[in-house]
Amino acid sequence: MALGALIIQEREGFSDRHLVQHITENPYLQYFIGLPAYQEEPPFDPSLLTHFRKRLGPDVINQVNEWIVQAGLKDEQNGDDDQNNNEPPRESGQSEVNSQSKAEVQEPQTHQGKLILDATCTPADIAYPTDLSLLNRAREKLEDIIDTLHAPHKGEVKKPRDRRRQARRDYLRTAKNRKPSRAEIRKAVGRQLRYVARNLKFIEQLVHYTPLMALSRRQYRDLLVIGELYRQQREMYQSRSHRVDDRIVSIAQPDVRPIVRGKAKANVEFGAKVSISVVEGYTLMERTSWDSFNEGSTLIESVERYVERFGYYPETILADKIYRTRENLQYCKDHEIRMSGPKLGRPPKQVDREQKKMEQQDMGERNAVEGKFGW
Repeated sequence: MALGALIIQEREGFSDRHLVQHITENPYLQYFIGLPAYQEEPPFDPSLLTHFRKRLGPDVINQVNEWIVQAGLKDEQNGDDDQNNNEPPRESGQSEVNSQSKAEVQEPQTHQGKLILDATCTPADIAYPTDLSLLNRAREKLEDIIDTLHAPHKGEVKKPRDRRRQARRDYLRTAKNRKPSRAEIRKAVGRQLRYVARNLKFIEQLVHYTPLMALSRRQYRDLLVIGELYRQQREMYQSRSHRVDDRIVSIAQPDVRPIVRGKAKANVEFGAKVSISVVEGYTLMERTSWDSFNEGSTLIESVERYVERFGYYPETILADKIYRTRENLQYCKDHEIRMSGPKLGRPPKQVDREQKKMEQQDMGERNAVEGKFGW
C-alpha cells in the first residue's frame, strides 16, 4: 500500500491530501494499492505519507525495481519458450538429428545481450540559486526565529534591533536592478552577510532566556543549515571566489549540489546525479549521488552487476565517449566484450563501410537510454 501510494503520487504529482482524496474516490487506484474491495473511507491518513517516504528509501525502491525487471525478463523468456513449443512437429529422423546436434553444440552461454549505459542529473525543484538570494532567504528565516525566541519574554526583555526593513530595502535595491555590476553585487552580498551575522549573534543572546526547544523542528533544522551556509558564503566572499566544497544552494534542500554538465541549455544543473543501464528496454539504477562523479568509472561496476543479475557477460556495451577510457577498453578486451565507438587514437584515413554501418546502428540503439531520461 505504501509503495503503490507513492508511485501514484509521483506519477500524478498529487499533494498528500489530494492523493488520499483521489484514492478514496477511484476504485482503480484502490485496486492498485492492494485493497480487496472498494471502500468509501480513506485507506490511510495523509500524514502517514511522510512515514512512507522515510521507510521506502532509495535502496528499497531500487530493490523493488530489480524485482520488477527480473520478473519481466522471466515472463518474456517463458513466452519465447511457449512459442517454441507451439512450433509444428518435424519428421522423426530430422528431429533426432537436430536434437543430437543441439546437444553436441549447446554450451553454457558466457556472453548475451546488450548493455546501454549513460548518466544524467535529476533536476530538483528549487529556484535558481544566487549568493544574494540565499543570504536574503537566510536572513528572513533568522528573523522568524528571533520572533519565536523573543515571544515568551515580550514586554520583559527588550527585543533586538534586527533592522529587517533596512535589510529588505538593501536587498531589493540590487535584486530589482536588471544588470547590476560585479561591484554592486559584491557590495550587496557583503551587506546581507553582516545582517545574517548580526541575527546569529542575537539568537545566541536570546538562547540564555529561551531554550532552543521553543523552536519547531523545521526552524531548528533551518538554523543549523544557515550556520553552515553563512560559513561558506563568508569564506567565498573573503577569498573572492565562487567555489567551496559541499556548497549549499537551497536552505530547504541542503543535500542538493550543483552538477556541472556542460550542456548547451544549462551549464550547471542542480540535483542528484544518476547513472543507469538499460537492458532489453528495462531501466536499472547503477549509482545515485548528490556529489558529481565521472560516469566513466561506473562501467566495470555495471558490467559486474550485469553478471550477477543474469549469469553471463553482455555481448556489446553501448555508451558515449566518456566511457571509452583505457581502463574500460582493456577490461572489455579481457572479457571479450565489444564496446561501441571508434578506436582510440588518430582516426583512419579510410573508414570501413561495415564499421561505419555498425557505428550508426549502435548510435540508433543507444538512443533508447536518452528516451528513458526524457520520459
